[in-house]
Amino acid sequence: MTIELIIVDDQALARAGLRMILEGQPDLRIVGEGADGAEAVSLVRRLRPNVAILDVRMPRVDGLEATRRIVAAEPATRVLVLTTFDLDEYAFEALRAGASGFLLKDAPAEDIVHAVRTVARGDATLAPAVTRRLVEHYAGRPRPDAFPSLATLTARELEVLQLLAAGSSNAEIGDRLALTEATVKTHIGRVLDKLGVRDRVQAVIYAYESGLVEPGGSRQREPGPDLP
Repeated sequence: MTIELIIVDDQALARAGLRMILEGQPDLRIVGEGADGAEAVSLVRRLRPNVAILDVRMPRVDGLEATRRIVAAEPATRVLVLTTFDLDEYAFEALRAGASGFLLKDAPAEDIVHAVRTVARGDATLAPAVTRRLVEHYAGRPRPDAFPSLATLTARELEVLQLLAAGSSNAEIGDRLALTEATVKTHIGRVLDKLGVRDRVQAVIYAYESGLVEPGGSRQREPGPDLP
């Protein structure tokens, strides 16, 4: 399957660098480029690519608003956000808006290609360094009472969500909990459904915003007797 994608960044040099990395891959095809969020939305509506790679700060319409419009207009198109560490606060908002992950501008070429393929198949990705920043961002902000959906998760589903928030892969979760990868996928699917979130990244954000996890990955809230 060929993955069609667009690259949107107001810096022509950044677009050229990404194009060089991605267009040499046999399964990736760049179908459009743009310089601002308005162009990104227009390209997505016209071309319906599998993946839209968006910079955060752009003229006219920024990456955050572009993400909102793309997710609303073409939910099948996955959004991958370009970010640098000093823009993480802003990029977190893009994740809440429906982006499927972070792509660091200085990431190795192989990581960039992997991130595109990951979101294209319906998964989500967060670089480990960004996961650490996410932990710091939500440190000391537990608000479990504002997130009643947590009470619908079983004890096992809470464990899976905590491991997701720690950046564990399906295989790592399976090893930790003595489960098959197929069973892990089933649990993750149920967690997403119960929380009403789109993908793994949204589930991770939910875990930190709700205070379920705290820096270091320790449990912030034990499952109560009301949990199934």
